[in-house]
Amino acid sequence: MLYMLCFSATQLITWNIEREREREMEQGRRSRVKLESILSVVSGKPTEPGKIHKLSLLDRAMRPHTIHIVFYYGSNPFLDGPMPSDLGNLRVTLSELLDEYPYVTGRLTQEPDGDWQIKFNDAGVRMLQATVDATIDEWLRSADAAEERDLTAWEEMPHDPTFWSPFRLQINKFKCGGLALGLSCTHMHTDLTSATMLFKAWSEVHRRQPPTHPPIFELPPPLTPTPPIPTPSPHPTAPTKLATATFKFSAAAVDKCLSQAPPGATPFDVLAALFWCRAAQWQPHASKRSLSICVDFRDQGQHPPVPYAYFGNALRFSTLTVDADDLLSGGLGQVAGHVHRHVAGMRKEEFSSVVDENGSGGMYGGAALTCVNAEHMVEAESGRGIMYDAEFKKGERPVHVSYCVGNVAGEGLIMVMPAEEGGRGRTVTATLPEEQVAELCKDQVILDLGPNMILCGRR
Repeated sequence: MLYMLCFSATQLITWNIEREREREMEQGRRSRVKLESILSVVSGKPTEPGKIHKLSLLDRAMRPHTIHIVFYYGSNPFLDGPMPSDLGNLRVTLSELLDEYPYVTGRLTQEPDGDWQIKFNDAGVRMLQATVDATIDEWLRSADAAEERDLTAWEEMPHDPTFWSPFRLQINKFKCGGLALGLSCTHMHTDLTSATMLFKAWSEVHRRQPPTHPPIFELPPPLTPTPPIPTPSPHPTAPTKLATATFKFSAAAVDKCLSQAPPGATPFDVLAALFWCRAAQWQPHASKRSLSICVDFRDQGQHPPVPYAYFGNALRFSTLTVDADDLLSGGLGQVAGHVHRHVAGMRKEEFSSVVDENGSGGMYGGAALTCVNAEHMVEAESGRGIMYDAEFKKGERPVHVSYCVGNVAGEGLIMVMPAEEGGRGRTVTATLPEEQVAELCKDQVILDLGPNMILCGRR
């Protein structure tokens, strides 16, 4: 098997470490994550010379945003393998994975007409190695979202991205022997689902199994999104400082919410309604309230269907608007009914119309609160999220998986994700104005459901 390792120069590593220290000083904190090394990993299969992939309208609309995913493991799954070091074993199978994902190792270029495309080459992906001065349990209990971002290497896209790596992987070793694998990439390249499938495919390659969903990079013409309808830019407002908290709800807690909802409602419907209702208490008074709902279109019964293995963006954003009185005093069941009916209506629409009123200004930056529906990532048999099938060693699943979308604006972002326990348990990550997050963490309606709160910065 062929694979190449291109180590960065010592001065590059030193420069990145010093840059990180300067950033910490600006933020008034010292990170518990210490960067140790930086390198590049490339595929063993040369890419076809001159090959390019043009980004879709929806891909380009996601340009302002980034994706950051952290997979936490209770032990290091890379200790066993043909190489003498865990890092060597990791790089061997990552190189093999990249053979099937030339899209990931490519570099972004922009045409004179403004269109973005990926130029395939053999530059590889950046990989960093770091140590964490904490155990995983200590970290999940005491870190906040800002500190968790230290586990996912990222560098903003330069003016000329020709030599810039749009995918980065960071290997973080905890004091307890656990490991966190942080993946960061542009949202132009992929959405949360296909980034998760990339990671899951890597775990399958590492276990010497064929990927369950080999990637598909092109969609047939009927699925090509229609051009966006331009909309006036909103009046500029002062940026709001956001904070993040993660709430893990048991299946019993979700069932309690579902008992108040209409038949057919999903865990997403009731949890989206719950957090929308609670957050609305601290928002300015208005006669109408809106929620932007993000739904993935892979294998959701559309015709023609969007393949689950599609690697790219397959999202639709649609706005639900209700009377403020309904939201504030209508009860959880009534609001969950509004959400359920709206999502059902979205499912009936064609994927080819995914880019419409949002235009090309970014999908998580509107005036309304945005809520991400990840029910499609729940396995039908086990009820467990597909992200928890990322087993690099048989039987050793992630103990937690964190998701973050960068450059969120507007009223914030709520993500309702599957939980590791399976069934109807869910993990809700709320990124909202700081004062709203503080109120949510002590909100009695939410606390009565007994969530386990993590990554809230509580020491």
